[in-house]
Amino acid sequence: QVQLVESGGGLVQPGGPLRLSCTASASIRGTHTMAWYRQAPGNQRELVARITVAGSTNYLDSVKRRFTISRDSAKNTVHLQMNSLKPEDTAVYYCKLELLSFASWGQGTQVTVSS
Repeated sequence: QVQLVESGGGLVQPGGPLRLSCTASASIRGTHTMAWYRQAPGNQRELVARITVAGSTNYLDSVKRRFTISRDSAKNTVHLQMNSLKPEDTAVYYCKLELLSFASWGQGTQVTVSS
């Protein structure tokens, strides 16, 4: 089936940057809506950023000035550039492929923002 693999998570100091990447299996062709979600322990999973087929983007208000979602369609990859990270950004970040008839999730990658 569809496979999404996230990478780029890790430990970073407050104020620092991280870049997350999500690559879909090669069987997925064309441009699709993709999104990043995150979930901290005890919290609900929340939408962080989404990029549509047309290239429109939307962001969680608290990250809008700091995070940027982008895609490389030729590589079936979506990125999340995270700057000025705060401890409240600590969570497991998940990549999601959104189709009309399918929704696939990656396994998640841990982002920890701490001194």
